[in-house]
Amino acid sequence: MHDNDFSGKFISYLHRYGQIYIDNKMEPYGIGSGQFSFLVQLYHEDGVNQECLSNYLKIDKATTTRAIKKLVHEGYVFKTIDEKDRRSYRIFLTDKGRKLEPDMKKIAAEWENILFSNLDRTQREDIISSLETMFKNVSERMQDK
Repeated sequence: MHDNDFSGKFISYLHRYGQIYIDNKMEPYGIGSGQFSFLVQLYHEDGVNQECLSNYLKIDKATTTRAIKKLVHEGYVFKTIDEKDRRSYRIFLTDKGRKLEPDMKKIAAEWENILFSNLDRTQREDIISSLETMFKNVSERMQDK
């Protein structure tokens, strides 16, 4: 292995390229990659508590607050006070936000197709399994901190 072959470099490059790709695709909607993962998660669980959204996406509360503020400003989501915890908010998709779901899923599928092009099904499954293992390894270590 060469000094420049640290695996984290490739993960970082893929992440940055993904952000650029999604930013370009999201530009017509007035939002960017910073809001994309929040929308995608809300398509799975609309009305989730904002803190739970942060925890699920592994994104700090300040970044989550900024992303939700942008989505509210653009009319894709709205916030209500959480009845179970009046100090926090629940986030809901608006009709405008729901109408974006097919486009958001298409953008995610296109990026995944780019990532996995030239790889067969077994290679794809192996990569996903390896990434899940890596994530678990890091998550366990980070919880100890």
